[in-house]
Amino acid sequence: MIIDLSELVFADTSLMLDFAMLARRLRAQDRAIRLRGAQPQIRTLIEIVGLHRLPGVRLEDPTPAVA
Repeated sequence: MIIDLSELVFADTSLMLDFAMLARRLRAQDRAIRLRGAQPQIRTLIEIVGLHRLPGVRLEDPTPAVA
């Protein structure tokens, strides 16, 4: 499952918990979530809470800016 976070400007730990629970359910089905397009502040929160280290969660690198 791909979750596009590109327009998300605010999140808190309750959303991170929701993502963790979703990842757990998907892992039971041999599936994963890919978090795509996270703004810097959202990416920082994901990394602080360790969501990106959970099995079944992949935090995609930000798309490089076009010069």
